[in-house]
Amino acid sequence: MEHVCGRPLGLRFDQRTGDLYIADAYFGLQVVGPAGGLATQLVTEVEGQPLRFTNDMDIDEQEDVIYFTDTSTNFHRREFMSSLLSGDKTGRLMKYDKSSKGVTILLRGLAFANGVALSKDRSFVLVAETTSCRIIRLWVQGPNAGQIDTFAELPGFPDNIRRNSRGEFWVALHAKRGILANWVLSNSWAGEKLLEVSLSFKQLHYLLVGKRAHAAAIKLSGEGEVLEVLEDSGGKSLRFLSEVEEKNGKLWIGSVIMPFIGIYNLY
Repeated sequence: MEHVCGRPLGLRFDQRTGDLYIADAYFGLQVVGPAGGLATQLVTEVEGQPLRFTNDMDIDEQEDVIYFTDTSTNFHRREFMSSLLSGDKTGRLMKYDKSSKGVTILLRGLAFANGVALSKDRSFVLVAETTSCRIIRLWVQGPNAGQIDTFAELPGFPDNIRRNSRGEFWVALHAKRGILANWVLSNSWAGEKLLEVSLSFKQLHYLLVGKRAHAAAIKLSGEGEVLEVLEDSGGKSLRFLSEVEEKNGKLWIGSVIMPFIGIYNLY
């Protein structure tokens, strides 16, 4: 029933106003005030087409804009396995201007556009390209404005990206990328064939990531260098991570599978 009830994927507070902004996979970009209540829809369509798979966001409070992703223009969230296996590259990174209420498309042709994070100095925005297992950097200010490069190549499927107070980035990996996943995702025809076979979602997921894929999180510097890797190699506590948020010496860890939040003490 998620297409009826909605599926919130990205949450960010505006620290100045206390407003909570919500990226809902089906209802688009929304906002709710500090007191809670019914959310107000801000963006439900772009270029005359409804948003199909709104995913994540970050807020530039000085410029009063929100950077957010639409994972696919072809598939809804409940069809995400089809998006991955078909080699869909219709994901977008967009910018919403709070004052004008206008939307600008910054990047197109992304392979499963996912997590978003603004740099501490607000000079660039990172976006996770899940299918390609990489983080893309778009420079939005300074001498490099408008340029795009690969910020980091990852050993697995990145979900959300969250910046800590020092300007470093925690990337949550849904799972490591195995030999079979490498082959299937490198050959779009193989993914199309798998979709034609009568396999359940769980069976397709198992083929790509294994039955008990363990938890993994990677901390990147502001230049994209790997600083730290945390793994629950046995998958005993956490699996299929979706977000890692650092606060006061702790990591708050979300998962798309586990019905709880994990807490890890850094020191």
